[in-house]
Amino acid sequence: MFSNINKPLIMGILNITPDSFSDGGKYSGLDAAMRQVELMLAEGVDIIDIGGESTRPGAERVAAAEQISRVVPVIKAIRQQAYDVLISIDTTLSEVAKAALDAGADIINDVAGGREDAAILTLAAQTGAPIILMHSKGDPKTMQDNPHYQNVVQEVLDVLNESIDAALKAGVKQQAIAIDPGIGFGKRKQDNLDLLAHLDRFVATGFPVLLGTSRKRFMGTICDVTEPSELVTATAVTTALGVMAGVQMFRVHDVKENRQAVDVAWAIKQSR
Repeated sequence: MFSNINKPLIMGILNITPDSFSDGGKYSGLDAAMRQVELMLAEGVDIIDIGGESTRPGAERVAAAEQISRVVPVIKAIRQQAYDVLISIDTTLSEVAKAALDAGADIINDVAGGREDAAILTLAAQTGAPIILMHSKGDPKTMQDNPHYQNVVQEVLDVLNESIDAALKAGVKQQAIAIDPGIGFGKRKQDNLDLLAHLDRFVATGFPVLLGTSRKRFMGTICDVTEPSELVTATAVTTALGVMAGVQMFRVHDVKENRQAVDVAWAIKQSR
């Protein structure tokens, strides 16, 4: 799947959680979740990323059974409607990923990069499901407790290369792997800015890159904004810059605005 991306893709976030940092509780019910799916489809989404556990800083962990009970009904409902859209499951646990794939999900999106539950890599290999390997430092509860790097770009690349090697050794095909530098996951403001300034380093690995900056707090400190929903424009700026750097997937809350950012930046890039 990742080997034939011809144009940058928009991944719409659908958090089936009560405590996500920006939209916690908004889509906990099936009807509300499906209304959001329909809105994202109308706005041009390519992938819907469904998660049953918040990964905001300080978040408590959610057991696999609870995650499954949250996400599987939504995945099944989307498939019953026969919508032409890819579905990714946002989880670090192989048990949740398997239940989601069985229900009709297409892609595994693991914010732990296979480092929390190595069986998720085996699952990807056995099913042939594409997997996105993200860098994070610590778990959500502790990841913002004074993270520190000497050279954030190189250190994140090194960890991602370890995740890639582990996936390949587990039998995942190279063309089924994408990477994510993990903006905001165990990173300081300057770390996030350094990663965004050097996205080309991640693109140069040859693996498709997913960028997830949507409504992230570090942008609020730059813009003097505290409400995440007011960072739509800031997010779209990073999306446009990401397109120019060669990023191929963008995980966002606001599909319409970021679809426009992708389309305009892509048209400019194609004219080079």
